[in-house]
Amino acid sequence: MPFVKVQKNDAYFSRFQVKPRRRREGKTDYYARKRLVAQAKNKYASPKFRLVVRITNRQVICQIVYAKLQGDVVLTQATSKELPRYGINHGLTNWTAAYATGLLVARRALTKLGLADKYEGVTEPSGELELTEPLGEDEPRPFKAYLDVGLRRTSTGSRVFGAMKGASDGGIFIPHNTKRFPGFDPETKTIDAETLQKYIVGGHVAEYMESLEEEDDERFKKQFSTYLAEDIGSEDIEELYTSAYAAIREDPVFKPSEKDVAKWKAESQKLRQPKLNREQRRERVEQKIAAYKAGRAGAEEEEEEDEE
Repeated sequence: MPFVKVQKNDAYFSRFQVKPRRRREGKTDYYARKRLVAQAKNKYASPKFRLVVRITNRQVICQIVYAKLQGDVVLTQATSKELPRYGINHGLTNWTAAYATGLLVARRALTKLGLADKYEGVTEPSGELELTEPLGEDEPRPFKAYLDVGLRRTSTGSRVFGAMKGASDGGIFIPHNTKRFPGFDPETKTIDAETLQKYIVGGHVAEYMESLEEEDDERFKKQFSTYLAEDIGSEDIEELYTSAYAAIREDPVFKPSEKDVAKWKAESQKLRQPKLNREQRRERVEQKIAAYKAGRAGAEEEEEEDEE
């Protein structure tokens, strides 16, 4: 059969359906979103909560979100930029920082819902799979959310699962297993709890610091300069993170940063073009016309002088 070129005629274009905007922009996986948002009909208007985890080059962002017809609504959120308040000043995008951010958003959500005292989660994580279970018939059920990873690839050891582990240990019921945690062996289908525990307390960072210091001292001083400036060594990492987790549990409530709002507003007004009313716009047009006429008259006079 000879090759026949497919012609896109008027019939094709009249039936062409444009993809949703966020699909065209490559921002939303609607196949996954449909399944994360769809709620069972017998639950009526009960919201279906998602733990949304997004990781940028500078921070880890965790949000508890539910969908409405008008759009998504954020119940609460936390970012790793808040971790310096709890003593974590460095490595705000690593696996352990993602765990701490997940723990923070979980404790903040449960505090807001009045469930923080009933569901404390795992206060001393051991690296084992520990899901939040209901307390009993007369007690409120645990707050349930589903992990939303967006477009990020769900490879074993990914930081999005660190945030999920932190939120799960924080007291939120997130259905999951150990297949994507660091230390999982795909052959034996088991997880090495010691490896996962090491990641939770920043042991992998401490190991890398020690190995890099032995191999290349100059590169070590350059890469960990901010750690060394505060006299933080590899032996201090575990204590730093465990104390930060305790501080998060004590006070997870969001505190806005102290900013001089009036100053920033005044600075932004300097760069903003003020809105003109009708009379001002008309006057501005007249000035432009007058300037144009004056320039044209001057040019004509110069031409006459040149001709003479």
